[in-house]
Amino acid sequence: MSDSNSAAVTYGVSDGIATITLNRPDAMNSLNLETKIALRDAVHAAAADSGARCVVLTGTGRAFCVGQDLKEHVADLKSNNAGPLSNTVAEHYNPTVTAIATMPKPVIAALNGVAAGAGASLAFASDFRILKDTASFNLAFAGIALSCDTGASWTLQRLVGLGKATELLLLPRTIPSDEALTLGLATVVAPTDEFDATVATLARKLADGPTLAYASIKRSIAYSATHDLPASLEQEAQKMALTGASADHLVAVEAFLAKEKPQFEGR
Repeated sequence: MSDSNSAAVTYGVSDGIATITLNRPDAMNSLNLETKIALRDAVHAAAADSGARCVVLTGTGRAFCVGQDLKEHVADLKSNNAGPLSNTVAEHYNPTVTAIATMPKPVIAALNGVAAGAGASLAFASDFRILKDTASFNLAFAGIALSCDTGASWTLQRLVGLGKATELLLLPRTIPSDEALTLGLATVVAPTDEFDATVATLARKLADGPTLAYASIKRSIAYSATHDLPASLEQEAQKMALTGASADHLVAVEAFLAKEKPQFEGR
């Protein structure tokens, strides 16, 4: 097990499962400068960590993450030294969400509470979203006269369709967990007393799975979203060649023929 901690974000790996925890419960895990830097660094560490075969992103307290810390932001706006908001988008939000969406291992967003603004966007970029039944989403950007960021313009419409994404972004409101499940924003909604076990069960399944195959599937899905059919077929062929020559594939085939459960090594 390895661990790395800051005041705002903790990172640890145990038995193949990396856990990144936003740790500003009194501020509803809003993203001030310290938190943005720590989160960006933790996500990149998880992506590069060969000991992490699955990543869980979660929060402490009653919120998953409510996005930009507006108290700090207002202070910056009033400061003569404040730069444009696009600076933090380029330096913090974009690298973080890119790492989440493209890392070669599955990412679970475990929503212990409300996810708003950039917090919702981080969840949308993850491969799975497990929500407590008390959790919710809110695409709060327009409510404070801002455009959307952290990939919401790309991920949200792919989850719910163009029309619904436009509605949720232009007319922000609270989306409770049951509606999130219906819309496709949630993978699973769990009762509060079953939430931790539900997250742990999925994380264990993914960490024990064929990591190279997961990475290849993620890459093929992302590639086909922006390419035509012939190019997507070629991408699939390349990834099939890669995974077809993998140790995990041989283990899986042998286990299938022997009617046994395969033990994957992630390579």
